[in-house]
Amino acid sequence: MVSLLSLVFSLFGTIIGSFLNVCVSRIPRKESIIFPNSHCPKCGTGIKPYDNIPILSYIILGGKCRYCKEKISLQYPAVELLTGIVFAIIYYTYGLSIAAASYAVLCCALIIITFIDLKTQEIPDGLNLFIAITGIIFIFFNGFKPHLLPGILGFLLGGGIFLLIAVVSNGSMGGGDIKLMAALGLWLGWKQILMVTLLSFIIGSVISIILMTLKIKSRKDYIPFGPFIALAAFIIILYGNQILNWYLGSFY
Repeated sequence: MVSLLSLVFSLFGTIIGSFLNVCVSRIPRKESIIFPNSHCPKCGTGIKPYDNIPILSYIILGGKCRYCKEKISLQYPAVELLTGIVFAIIYYTYGLSIAAASYAVLCCALIIITFIDLKTQEIPDGLNLFIAITGIIFIFFNGFKPHLLPGILGFLLGGGIFLLIAVVSNGSMGGGDIKLMAALGLWLGWKQILMVTLLSFIIGSVISIILMTLKIKSRKDYIPFGPFIALAAFIIILYGNQILNWYLGSFY
């Protein structure tokens, strides 16, 4: 039953991923994410429902528009597949719960941020505001008083640490990263946002070294930090308590 429901959540995630692709493509251009319907960016022809089946349509069409034969970016099936995997993992971890639904919403925002940051090297303020607002709502759903102070401290620490890094490093940390960490602090609280901070730098360092070793990037190239924050946050959402207990247990 668990495997079947995980599959259902995964398939639902791929459908949501199709919408996330619309967000990734249109938000940087400040276009509506609702109207018009999905269409080929090259020829402008509307995409029929049978050509808009997550992942499957991309495979059937050979990664090309049915009409103008323009190549379709690999981003589209990648986002759909990633969202499906994320939804399945969240369900497996949290089951049918408010926490699962809440973290699924947060992860959708993080996926959009990841791909927009990779494409434009910017994190839209609207997405950070969305995470902050939903973080406040999440605090209320989890009991206002017990979670309010950790959320406020997480907001101040998450944004404050990255702001300090930006000042000390003469702006090497972007404003979008600072706001993202502050917003995530509302969700995760001060303990877990500290773990996100540490883990994001570890992930960033490892991936940057790999990219430079493979000569995909050089030391002078800008590497967006938003995806590292997003990945670190996802890991902490899944295993934050276990990591914290393991860390504290190493001292006692």
